[in-house]
Amino acid sequence: MPKCPYCKQPVTLEKTRRETGDFPEEVHKEVVGLVKKEIMYSCPHCDCVLGFGFFFGGLATGRP
Repeated sequence: MPKCPYCKQPVTLEKTRRETGDFPEEVHKEVVGLVKKEIMYSCPHCDCVLGFGFFFGGLATGRP
């Protein structure tokens, strides 16, 4: 189970249902850009930045 290196709480990239409280919370993703999409991942517990990523999307590639 991945954990945030700052607050040591469990996190995941998949969307989960938190009704039972057994599952970790999903990492927050902020997407910016029209053609070159830049993503910032942050911890849902302490809001510290966990990483960055990018991909090419939009009408040319068919990715949202």
